[in-house]
Amino acid sequence: MILDQPLKKLFSNKSGKDSNAKSLLKSISWRIVGTIDTIVISYFVTGEFVMALSIGSVEVFSKIILYYLHERVWESAPKTKADDTQQEYA
Repeated sequence: MILDQPLKKLFSNKSGKDSNAKSLLKSISWRIVGTIDTIVISYFVTGEFVMALSIGSVEVFSKIILYYLHERVWESAPKTKADDTQQEYA
């Protein structure tokens, strides 16, 4: 309640697009899920927990950066409005 407005300002800009901070937090949270998945799969493939942790720790940093860049590219892509798509088919 008290933090509602400051958080909205942090996570979106005037044009309604996601902010860099929101994209970064989404990147980190998604990587946590992805890294747990990688560790589990690596454990089943190798049968070694230490090896699975090693694989998971290596991929986490590269994929945070890749996801962040991916998110920013998609955020900068032009968006079509519902009215624009209806005019195309008219």
